[in-house]
Amino acid sequence: MLTSKDYNRKIILEDGVEYYGYAFGDTEDKLCEIVFNTSMVGYQEIISDPSYTYQAVVMTYPLIGNYGMASEDYETVIPTIGGLIVREINDEPSNFRSERSVDEVLKAFKIPGIYGVDTRKITRSIRDLGSRKVLITNMSTSLEEGLEIIKNNEIPKDAVSKVSCKEIISYPGNNSMSSHPKKNLNVVAIDCGMKQNIVRSLTGRGCNVIKVPWNTTAEDIIRLNPDGVFISNGPGDPTDVVETIETIKKLIGKYPIFGICLGHQIISLASGAKTYKLKFGHRGGNHPVRNLKTGRIEITSQNHSYAVDNDSIKDTGLEITHINLLDNTIEGVSNKSDRLFSVQYHPESAPGPQDSSYLFDEFIDLMHESH
Repeated sequence: MLTSKDYNRKIILEDGVEYYGYAFGDTEDKLCEIVFNTSMVGYQEIISDPSYTYQAVVMTYPLIGNYGMASEDYETVIPTIGGLIVREINDEPSNFRSERSVDEVLKAFKIPGIYGVDTRKITRSIRDLGSRKVLITNMSTSLEEGLEIIKNNEIPKDAVSKVSCKEIISYPGNNSMSSHPKKNLNVVAIDCGMKQNIVRSLTGRGCNVIKVPWNTTAEDIIRLNPDGVFISNGPGDPTDVVETIETIKKLIGKYPIFGICLGHQIISLASGAKTYKLKFGHRGGNHPVRNLKTGRIEITSQNHSYAVDNDSIKDTGLEITHINLLDNTIEGVSNKSDRLFSVQYHPESAPGPQDSSYLFDEFIDLMHESH
């Protein structure tokens, strides 16, 4: 049984507060942005979600690792999460599907972890003071040294280019999720850090998915002769991906377009709206969202730091379609005449569990109607 005198790892926050704990995963120093996630399950999907690049995630649920890690459940082949901060880590998972423990996976991908810290107190600190820089380091690093590192280093802004594919990758449609199979459609998916379950949600509905790098030009996408264009989720500030925004500007009106999370923000920026950074973001599996068209409440899975500015929607041609019931932020927009729509949350994460899957069906219908 470890005691306080055995502490071998700590985090230093930008405001000068330290939390002591124990090491798991990689043990190199790491500077990240600290955020929290309130999901009770799904830690493997969180660890492997490219949208967490350069972010250290505090899991509010106290026990992580109890069902291990399974190869079929990764959202990306190479996880790029900045770090994992938990109350208790279970390194002896009980699950017939488990292939490796969380500790083994974090070590393999050089991702630092720390456990034994007061995750409730850290979460309240993030809620009160906002997301900010954090250094995951060893006990030998003094507070003064840590703060100097934090002060003199910035979080990189190349997150999307880091996680996007480097060449075109094709996935054939299989109609596994469609009860009424139709002719397969060709969807060009702009990869800004695309989760694998988005690919499965499209191919399962009979779409041939052609995944292209984040900076693919509009001309190159047109040459692929798509039936529709999809913009994926991804990490960081949407205004950093200027090339993708410019590409969407040129494609609006030419094809049906659907965006999720970062893709939603990119569509909004390309339409003339603005985005801003939330104090601590939305990250969890139970965020209530109202569909303004139907009045229905959807339970959604979310992971984002930025939101679309309500006041900037005017004169863009966009209509607000979904609203977050916790803080009234925009959760969805559409433009019927340009055949585009987007949502800030993740329908492929199966919250609800099927509350939001209709969005993929709407995209399929929009592409068929455009023929």
